[in-house]
Amino acid sequence: MRQMDPSSVPLVRDLVLVGGGHAHALVLRMWGMNPLPGVRLTVINPGPVAPYTGMLPGHVAGHYSRDDLMIDLVRLARFAGARIVLDRAVGLDRAAGRVLLAGCNSVRYDVASLDVGVGSGLAGFEAGVAAKPLGDYAARWQAFVERALPAPRMVVVGAGVGGVELALASAWRLRQAGAQPRITLLDHGPAALPNLGGAARARLLAELDRAGIAVLPNAKPLHISATQVILQDGRLLPSDFTLMVAGATPQPWLSDAGLALTDGFVTVGPTLQSSDPAIFAAGDCAHLSHAPRPKAGVFAVREAPILHHNLRAALTGGAMRAYHPQRDYLKLISTGDRRAIADLFGLRAGGGWLWHLKDRIDRRFMAQFADYPAMPAPAVPSPATLGLAEAMAAKPLCGGCGAKVGGDALRDTLATLPAPQNPEVLSGPGDDAAILRHGSGVQVITTDHLRSLTQDPRLMAEIAAIHALGDIWAMGASPQAALAQITLPRLSPALQSDMLAEIMAQAAATFTAAGADIVGGHTSIGAELTIGFTVTGLALRPIRKAGAQPGDALILTKPIGTGTILAAEMAIARLPGLLLGEVIAACFASMTRPQGAAAAILAPHAHAMTDVTGFGLAGHLMELLDASGIAATLTTIPTLPGASDLARAGHASTLAPANRAALVGRISGPDMPLLYDPQTCGGLLAAVPAEAADALVEAVCAAGDHAAIIGHITHGPAHILCR
Repeated sequence: MRQMDPSSVPLVRDLVLVGGGHAHALVLRMWGMNPLPGVRLTVINPGPVAPYTGMLPGHVAGHYSRDDLMIDLVRLARFAGARIVLDRAVGLDRAAGRVLLAGCNSVRYDVASLDVGVGSGLAGFEAGVAAKPLGDYAARWQAFVERALPAPRMVVVGAGVGGVELALASAWRLRQAGAQPRITLLDHGPAALPNLGGAARARLLAELDRAGIAVLPNAKPLHISATQVILQDGRLLPSDFTLMVAGATPQPWLSDAGLALTDGFVTVGPTLQSSDPAIFAAGDCAHLSHAPRPKAGVFAVREAPILHHNLRAALTGGAMRAYHPQRDYLKLISTGDRRAIADLFGLRAGGGWLWHLKDRIDRRFMAQFADYPAMPAPAVPSPATLGLAEAMAAKPLCGGCGAKVGGDALRDTLATLPAPQNPEVLSGPGDDAAILRHGSGVQVITTDHLRSLTQDPRLMAEIAAIHALGDIWAMGASPQAALAQITLPRLSPALQSDMLAEIMAQAAATFTAAGADIVGGHTSIGAELTIGFTVTGLALRPIRKAGAQPGDALILTKPIGTGTILAAEMAIARLPGLLLGEVIAACFASMTRPQGAAAAILAPHAHAMTDVTGFGLAGHLMELLDASGIAATLTTIPTLPGASDLARAGHASTLAPANRAALVGRISGPDMPLLYDPQTCGGLLAAVPAEAADALVEAVCAAGDHAAIIGHITHGPAHILCR
């Protein structure tokens, strides 16, 4: 029987994972190994990476880099076939089946799971640094270490296992940096480490004494500032860095979710379902009603296989399994100096070998998110026509501008079109937009559409809208109206309605902010999501590609590299020292930055202007040079974070070779692969008088955009010299 391609199956149900905690990270990995056809999987998390708690003390002590303890959720989501929404959940609308987000949007769900972790701060003490969420703590700790204070003062609020471990790690790191730290550990009770076995507790107290860390029992903070901690009994403790490790606090929004709670945590039973059977919870945000346990990452890790099974069962109507946690677990508590103490059933052991055991356990966990197994390629049918096997083995087609037709083929086709016959049409192909006579000025019109480069339809709509507006802004025009052309993938009626509503809501918001209205459009069903817009704009004097003059400065308003970064994301690329998720997040932030303000500043002064899109910076600059009959010298080219590293590693968009081939013999100097990189939502490229360039760059930056002088226009036939 002929097998069905899973990607051709209509999506009919929504599974949403809220939070990127350990349990959800493992569920995503298991899902990627065996996806459930017909399910649209979404993961929601405020950031593109999530820290692994087990390696935090080692990072604080300086044994691990920040990258060592971060799970790259963007790479993981790509492997799992999930869309990732980089936003913070702030509530649930259970009646409508939606997760509410801080960005004023919401995400539909049929089944949802919560793994949103906990906080570790105390209300009213915002001047202190909370140990959770870990990402903020790790960044602020690194900044504190880099201050290199000779005698730093530090207060740690909370003398449980976590507080003791982090105090010891902090002392070790600061001493290794040549400092003489003075660290005080506060506990609100009569003794530190109240929940630890006697032998291990005695050993850790001895370690604190050896490290010179003072322990104050019955000490409760009254006020915390950037320089001191005032206790309720009036004592004042100077502090350059106050760390809050005062126990787990639930996410505040859970109290309004309408779920049964225990001390603010979501109450779940053996199946990890909450009081609402459609909502599961795992990790620290959950309370196991049938077997209460302390907040510890080991339980989240061991819940993951049960959670994965039961989520699939909820979506398929299958039988669920029960989770029964172990009564106790091995606690490996590091002492900062590559030693550790073990505690299990009240017994203890210690030494360097235990730290190495913990290190192996932690690295084995993180290795699951380093290199993902390659999924089998589609089988070539037999018999098959000649060349089919080679075509199926080719690199996957990029999205966005990386999916466009090469410049040579496009120019050859456009050359066959007849010249405009209507006297109202002032120009046709050649400029960024066609120019039509309109009263005392002109109307410009352009169209653009993009093959989806993200599985988030709202983000894709914003990208497509800003990309289409680029041609209007490049002409120095004010956006006027837009028509939408949308191809939806195969979906159930409910998901189809939801996706279309998301796309149109975001598109309307983007065009409204630019001063334009969506006035209609067309929708259809196809193999994948594609979004495009036809846009009109009004101008008194359109800025064209022709007109650049020798001596002009070239200003670019966005760094380049989107095509390479998006190609690397498709390949689930991994480079040492580079978190692809953070690179992607920065790329999306650049792509979704509108260029209206920059265009308004540059247009009155520009001799020529275009936007940098599918043909890359070199290709679009060459169009400007050809139209103006001059040459250019490029100097410093701004690039997106990570783009150069990825290009050196061999990552490139599928359109880049065609862009390079089109410029053979017309560009000289050092080879710069990113010059040929197709840009989606690229910046404006303007030729302006050299004497005005610095002031224009300053004005664009003051308006909140990026701008840089990247070279100058020179005499001679159209040619680019790179220096």
